[in-house]
Amino acid sequence: MDAIFHNLLLGLDVSVTASNLVWVFIGGLLGTIIGMLPGLGPATGVAILIPITYGMNPGTALITMCAIYYGAMFGGSRASIMINTPGDASAIVSCFDGYPMAKSGRAGTALAISAIASFVGGMIGMVFLIFLTEPVAMAALQFGPAEKFSLMLFALTATITLAEGSIIKGFLAMGLGFMLATIGIDGQSGAIRFTMGINDLQDGIDFLVVMIGLYAVSEVFKNYKTLDFVFDVDHRKIGKVWVTMAEFKQSFMPMMRASPMGFLVGVLPGAGGTIATFMSYAVEKAFSKHPEKFGKGAIEGLAGPEAANNACSCGALVPLLTLGIPGSGTTAVMLGALMMLGVRPGPILFQQHPEIAWGVIASMLVGNVMLLIINLPLAVPLVRLLKIPPRIMLPLILGMGYMGTYFLNYSAFDFILVSIFALAGYVLSMLSVPIPPLVLALILGGMTEESYRNAITISNGTLEIFYQKPISLAFLILALMSLAYGLIRHKKTHRKQA
Repeated sequence: MDAIFHNLLLGLDVSVTASNLVWVFIGGLLGTIIGMLPGLGPATGVAILIPITYGMNPGTALITMCAIYYGAMFGGSRASIMINTPGDASAIVSCFDGYPMAKSGRAGTALAISAIASFVGGMIGMVFLIFLTEPVAMAALQFGPAEKFSLMLFALTATITLAEGSIIKGFLAMGLGFMLATIGIDGQSGAIRFTMGINDLQDGIDFLVVMIGLYAVSEVFKNYKTLDFVFDVDHRKIGKVWVTMAEFKQSFMPMMRASPMGFLVGVLPGAGGTIATFMSYAVEKAFSKHPEKFGKGAIEGLAGPEAANNACSCGALVPLLTLGIPGSGTTAVMLGALMMLGVRPGPILFQQHPEIAWGVIASMLVGNVMLLIINLPLAVPLVRLLKIPPRIMLPLILGMGYMGTYFLNYSAFDFILVSIFALAGYVLSMLSVPIPPLVLALILGGMTEESYRNAITISNGTLEIFYQKPISLAFLILALMSLAYGLIRHKKTHRKQA
């Protein structure tokens, strides 16, 4: 316990420096703005804003990206409440009762309880994060090649089976990611693989080029049909952005129930905020004495999912910081950016660079307070940003995407790659093929292959090593369980549709 508080004080000492406080505020504000713009979301937000982290030290860069991440979680419900259009998938549930509240003249109350619930969920999630990261990181130090391979296999399988959409398309995306990960010079044998004679591909494909193309630039292609569209938002009808004591009491227990649930869902690779918010909504409706009010402006139906959403973002950082395994599309983008900066999140991070690991954790405590301040007094001005027409916003995203790509390696060839992946992202979205499994497989592909080959070498070419070691066997069983769960859910969905 004393060690945890000592580490937290170390983190606070790092996070409250003037430069880091400024970047927490800037990242949180930009994340809030991007989160509330329909169709973008946190993963796209981090990908778009990666260029602002160039030149930063790794600790400040990670602090800024985390601020963008949970800032987007705060902002995602703004569009849901005001225009019934979620900023990203995890904000869909906020439409169910947030928009009816706004239509009935309670927009200010909806915006206020959304910010308060996000703050409460984030702070409770932070408590779990503080007490879990160190033990998980210490346990991960005992992992050998077999355990690492099984862990990554579970992360990839869970990402596909726990996320929404077709399992087959998820595995197709994962296969594409693994194929991309093999391009370049093999680090163990020195063989040149799948470069097609192009010298620029010998070092492999840069993670960030792929992610900027798939997330940032492809968003422009997806939204080009809406260039002249402007949302009809009347900020004068919002009213006072605050809640009464009765409304807070009504929302208190939903927030308390939803926060731990959201955190636990966030820890699971691939589950994400969408599952957390839908679970919270179902739980609150079951607990309510008046379930008939849900969908008609019940404040509990907004408070619970919003708390779960932000607690989920804290949970997603547990596997990233302690194991170096991204549990979502957003944390995958963050991992790729950090690897380009020369930092590899994982258990070693807590030993070699505790100031970075704990500085990030402590900065989230500070950032949550800042975001509450941003999202309550500035709620009305922020909502007015929904009036910005896409013909202004989309070219800015396009320009930042290509600018960030060039500054990665100062290579004109990367322009070709980012354009190819932007088109690929557009096509994959049209075919409903999920992007996160592709990105996760691309990032983990090299490490998965290396761990497998090392384990096979140690065991003299047999597979027994993977099920003889208890931790490795446990992860393999979890992978099979997640696959079975996904198949059962897939069959139930088809039966309902039939």
